[in-house]
Amino acid sequence: MVSWKGLFVNRERRSFPEVVVPLAQGCAPKTKDTLEIGTSDSTDRASLQENGVSGSNVGTILTLEALRAEIEADLASSGHDTAYDRKAKVINRAVQDIGMGRYQWGLFVLCGMGWVADNLWLQGVALTLTPVAMEFGVPEDHSRFATVALFVGLIFGASFWGIASDAIGRRPAFNLTLFICGTFGLAAGGGPNFVGMIQLLLRPDLTILTHESALCLPPNSGNILSGLATWWSVGTLVASMLAWAFIPSFSCDSYATCTKADNWGWRYLVLTLGAITFCMFLCRFLLFTLYESPKFLVSRGRQDEAVAAVQGIAHKNKATTWLTEDILNEIGGYPEETQKRQGLSYGQIVKRSLERFSYQQVAPLFKTKRLAISTVLIWFCWTCIGMGYTLFNAFLPQYLSANSTSTYITYRNYAITAACGIPGPLLGWWTVDVKYIGRKGTLAASTLITGVLLFCFTASKDPNVQLVCSSLESFFQMIMYGVLYAYTPEVFPAPNRGTGTGIASCLNRIAGLMAPIIGIYAASDPVAPIYASGALILASFVAMVFLPIETATTQIL
Repeated sequence: MVSWKGLFVNRERRSFPEVVVPLAQGCAPKTKDTLEIGTSDSTDRASLQENGVSGSNVGTILTLEALRAEIEADLASSGHDTAYDRKAKVINRAVQDIGMGRYQWGLFVLCGMGWVADNLWLQGVALTLTPVAMEFGVPEDHSRFATVALFVGLIFGASFWGIASDAIGRRPAFNLTLFICGTFGLAAGGGPNFVGMIQLLLRPDLTILTHESALCLPPNSGNILSGLATWWSVGTLVASMLAWAFIPSFSCDSYATCTKADNWGWRYLVLTLGAITFCMFLCRFLLFTLYESPKFLVSRGRQDEAVAAVQGIAHKNKATTWLTEDILNEIGGYPEETQKRQGLSYGQIVKRSLERFSYQQVAPLFKTKRLAISTVLIWFCWTCIGMGYTLFNAFLPQYLSANSTSTYITYRNYAITAACGIPGPLLGWWTVDVKYIGRKGTLAASTLITGVLLFCFTASKDPNVQLVCSSLESFFQMIMYGVLYAYTPEVFPAPNRGTGTGIASCLNRIAGLMAPIIGIYAASDPVAPIYASGALILASFVAMVFLPIETATTQIL
């Protein structure tokens, strides 16, 4: 029997001594932030190979002194130097040295569930706007307030859970976001009126911990974040297929004759989305051993559990690790010597979470001219894309229905559009590492094509032409978003990466919140929001052209 207490504690605490090897045998390939303690002696290399260190690992021997020097260098740039900070950086290095494996791929799937659920609801709300407006007698343009409510929930949810995950741990936050979303989603299906329904759509941001999972990725694996956008496309496809099945068959034909009894299609859709979200929570909770963040465990004084978690990751990956409590103590100090400085209180944890957006954390993002230009341009891109994406995609069913011959055709065309977006991130995942294309080339090209296709969508009222344009737009748009998610954290320096990406995400959500308000009040022409969307996407393209940093061949620090 599964205990609900499992939401808040680590179910897997046992250590795996069989995966522990001496520090010199557990080294990883050299990186920019690794101090080289090399060996060119063939005898030493052969000896290391006999002990399980082979390939690119040979040639970089890590010693306790080298590790200590590396941590000291990192601390000098971070602005914090406590027992916790020292041990947290040792843990970061140990996780990276374990390398990519089954555990990280499992996390990829778990994070993917968050992306699927996030877009299930964004698209699900968009797909229900017209039937909801009919049932509750709300003007169709005012039904877009449902999208406003959705983004309000995203903004407040991201703020709350970002801090809460630092206070209660990543694992409960990771699971509870899906649980809450699924529960309120099921409740929204029984909404008695328009206001009551949109209040139930105030849900958390389900992708908020995605970048946190990147901490478990080894070096040169950052492009995997591009592949996460594939899950976003899957969410769109699932929502559109369900809407195609339910809404044309179980919806009213007109405002005048619409009653609840004749309009169950949108409710069936919302209830199904809620059930799917809740099932994903159960899968996260029951089918995968998700280790609590080792750094969080250290912050709470649970050092033995932190080491066990890292060893558990190595065990899952069928790899080895050099991390032990003794090494943590040698670098960060022994518990009896640092008991007042090792753990962090809840107040200190919250304070550190808020410090991510302090002047001391933001200022280094403008330390050099090159970095300052990159920071401004990236934030500009996230803002423009946040508004441009929402202005088109959140109301695409309404745009398609304007020239469609039937509700069935509208939702069929939307499902086709969604299906065309799935291969996009997979292509982007490959091209980001292609020579002469890289992150910047893939990002700029996909953004340019996306913007052009938005204008092409308005050039004809033929539903078939619009279907071609929306399908191609969906394909290239998913490339754009996938690469942007991977590129953004790579540009910012490691000590300030959370601040840079956090502000970018915040600007994206705020811009997304403004989009439906603009669509409601600022547009007398039905296609004006699409023009605005295309212009914003093209503005992002211009900014991308001037990005000074290409990260495809740069090691992430």
